[in-house]
Amino acid sequence: MAVQKRLDSYSRSLRKRTKHSARDVRDVFDKTKTRISDCLTDGNGIFKSAPPTVNGKTSKSSNSLDKVSETLNTFYTDVAYSEQAAVGLNIENRMVWQPETLPNIEIQKGRLGVTRVSDLSPLDMKQVPALALIEVTALFDILDLELKRNKTPKCKATENKLFGVMLNNLLEYDQKRFPHTPTPIPLILQEIMKCLEKKGLDVQGILRIPGSQTRIKSLKQCLEQRFYDGLFGWDDVNPHDASGLLKLFLRELPTPLLTAEYLPAFTAVQKITDLKQRIQALNLLTLVLPEPNRQTLKALLGFLRKVASHEKSNLMSLWNISTIIAPNLFLYRGNNSKNPEGGEKLQAEGVAGVVMTMVHYQDLLWTVPTFLVSQVRKLNENSSKRYGFGDRRIRNFLRKIHTDKEKNEKNHTEASKHVKVGCSLFLKETLHVELNEGLKAKDVLQQFRKQVTQHLWQWVNSAALMKCNGSFEFPNLDLYEVGGNISERCLDPNTYLVDLQNVNPTGEWVIKPRPPVSHIS
Repeated sequence: MAVQKRLDSYSRSLRKRTKHSARDVRDVFDKTKTRISDCLTDGNGIFKSAPPTVNGKTSKSSNSLDKVSETLNTFYTDVAYSEQAAVGLNIENRMVWQPETLPNIEIQKGRLGVTRVSDLSPLDMKQVPALALIEVTALFDILDLELKRNKTPKCKATENKLFGVMLNNLLEYDQKRFPHTPTPIPLILQEIMKCLEKKGLDVQGILRIPGSQTRIKSLKQCLEQRFYDGLFGWDDVNPHDASGLLKLFLRELPTPLLTAEYLPAFTAVQKITDLKQRIQALNLLTLVLPEPNRQTLKALLGFLRKVASHEKSNLMSLWNISTIIAPNLFLYRGNNSKNPEGGEKLQAEGVAGVVMTMVHYQDLLWTVPTFLVSQVRKLNENSSKRYGFGDRRIRNFLRKIHTDKEKNEKNHTEASKHVKVGCSLFLKETLHVELNEGLKAKDVLQQFRKQVTQHLWQWVNSAALMKCNGSFEFPNLDLYEVGGNISERCLDPNTYLVDLQNVNPTGEWVIKPRPPVSHIS
């Protein structure tokens, strides 16, 4: 009781000493005194000082946010999109979206490289949708857009059907029928697009000219009866009928491919006039989608890009393709919203512009922004430190806190050291590389191939294949970071390993073959 009384007395005196005068609420939100750039963070979550100002205007500096406003054809992912939008609201030279001219936009390759969706492990990707949803909510709020979310409708599972079936159920049926050939997209959709790629890419008016409704109905019945038995032949299918099957598959999904929950958000993207912000919103919304929907959307957009690449022969421009496919993605039976009189045409043109943006810039959509990867690392670090108060690990953590601090400081200042790269699949011993400022992931792979070439006798029964001339053909190898604050991540070849060591000092680097990717061919 005496100690508690003494502590309360000390707390009261401390509050009196540090008490500030009350501020007016208008001073708190005064834009001339408080700028959002004062509290921005970089890609690693470290707070940065506000950029210098001259006569109330932000002066140019080496700050990454200044580069956002300077380079129009570069897509930046190191700073949160909402922060970029907040700082760049008054930039005059913004890139306005126009369907007539779609400029090439290249993603900025930072020191840690570019991370694709396929580069992260499923365990890490599970955390991305929630983080992306928070970011897209903040982005919509800054752009004064309402982020509506519909309730996911409940659909009953149907057996022995291919059309009108949930994607999850369809993938389960495919797995049961063909357990040794897993595919991220439904097999029926894959076969329809294969048929169109084989016979329809050069057909004039493909996707636009409707097929025979009688033949399409008959094909649908035959597919549901014979598809899984391997008795259905695609050789005699008319390309226009195949395109009708594709649109029918998308249209009859119980819930839209873009999901009923986030379809209003995809629709609202048409109101974003800035091209980069439109791509940023689509990038985040794509990451929010469930895995089957995202993989199916990726396959569909890739197919549509192939159709557009044959415009000279099929006379189908990207705008025509987007206008035809958009209703099959954005209209579904559960949507009860009504457009005002004359608004249907504007709505159709708006969603066609969204599809056009997705097809043209689809490579940017499958990128996991650097700031989201940093947030995943922080979540992993926090989850690994959640021990009980009496746990021995927490006592060891407190005991070594100063030692860890010194190690982190040493990692940031040390320019070179030896790093072990585990490659047990190919060599009996680990590979040692000299870490320096210019070392990249591709340099380690090159050094690994040189070392293996010097020990050819170890590769007779390994994964490498010997050619007739005595040379060796290496499998597709990649360098991964494993453990530490990330479960597993395939490294971009241009990743600087010194920066990676600073970000994830306890992670290991492993060389292993790239897993096979299912694709349409």
